[in-house]
Amino acid sequence: MEFFKTDTHIDFMGKRRLVAIVLAALIAISLGAIFIRGLVLGLDFTGGTLIEVSYAKPVELAEIREALSQGGFSDALVQHFGSPRDVMVRLSPQGGENNANLSNRVLDMLQQSSSDKVDMRRVEHVGAQVGEELTEQGGLAMLFALIGILIYVALRFEWRFALGAVLATVHDTVFTLGVFALFGIEFDLTVLAALLAVIGYSLNDTIVVFDRIRENFRRIRTGSVADVMNVSINQTLSRTIMTSGTTMLVVVALFVFGGQVIHGFALALIIGILIGTVSSIYVASPLALWLGISRANLAVKTRAENEADTTP
Repeated sequence: MEFFKTDTHIDFMGKRRLVAIVLAALIAISLGAIFIRGLVLGLDFTGGTLIEVSYAKPVELAEIREALSQGGFSDALVQHFGSPRDVMVRLSPQGGENNANLSNRVLDMLQQSSSDKVDMRRVEHVGAQVGEELTEQGGLAMLFALIGILIYVALRFEWRFALGAVLATVHDTVFTLGVFALFGIEFDLTVLAALLAVIGYSLNDTIVVFDRIRENFRRIRTGSVADVMNVSINQTLSRTIMTSGTTMLVVVALFVFGGQVIHGFALALIIGILIGTVSSIYVASPLALWLGISRANLAVKTRAENEADTTP
């Protein structure tokens, strides 16, 4: 039939069980990383002081940790960023000590422990109260976004599609968070903004596929539900690849050339775009199929119109 003539003929639904096992394993690993290792929250959420310094030569982090520990900052988090000469020091809230005095005291400690000149690059301070409020508001933002998606898709399509879209979006979010937790990548407000962008991106791709599935349910009279979904996904595949590919070019450019400040933001988008493209094919549609979606759920309007056309 002409409706089954597409540029590609990939049997996506035939591989759905195998892909589901792989994705389920990845989600299990992600959840394990989140609950066992936890997210490395940035100062936006934890509060405290961030100090960035630059050395004239590459420096060992162990030496810096030892110097800070002797000065009373045994809980300081020290790591390189950008290059072996650039160091970032994160300190927990210090009981109301003046931010300028604190940064100067840390700089003096580092200078005394090094024979090379140490330059202060940046100092940021976030109060604990602000950090708690941002954590709560960030979580609520993600929750409200998912609830809004559920309502929107349920009104536009059918509840099985709505649940499939929301679970696919949750899948993308959990996987992205799991990568950040597993590799100890800092999670701050820019990463949260990227996650919200990923939610919107993933939903948009899923809606395009669902639109074509609904259209083909009413046009294609033969074949199973899985066959119709296969045709629909193949018909939208070129659009999916083009959209993901062009977006990925921009995001990769941000990651490579954008600097350390937006590395987390760009990385979250890269992960989200990749997994979002997979989930729009192998999570949202198969979930709707497993929930029992059928022609009757989407073809009622067409049958009513056909009856009206035959009425004298």
